[in-house]
Amino acid sequence: MKNTLFHDEITLAEQAEALAKQAIKLGLIPSFTVHHFPDSWQFFIPDFNSELLTPEEAYLHLKQLIQAKHGELKNEKSS
Repeated sequence: MKNTLFHDEITLAEQAEALAKQAIKLGLIPSFTVHHFPDSWQFFIPDFNSELLTPEEAYLHLKQLIQAKHGELKNEKSS
């Protein structure tokens, strides 16, 4: 069974935040904002949309961006 990096909403939000930091380093997003509330986190990623994202939405969006970038890098190396 594959090991997951998150087990609840807090660890999922932490992983989404880590992906956002990685996306910034890769130049995929200019910045991000996390709103911390007692019972939830909300993410805002400029240029993606004007709505706040749940940790799940942010995680999935950022993971897709990073995977697409890694796919581009692999294609460039094989060319």
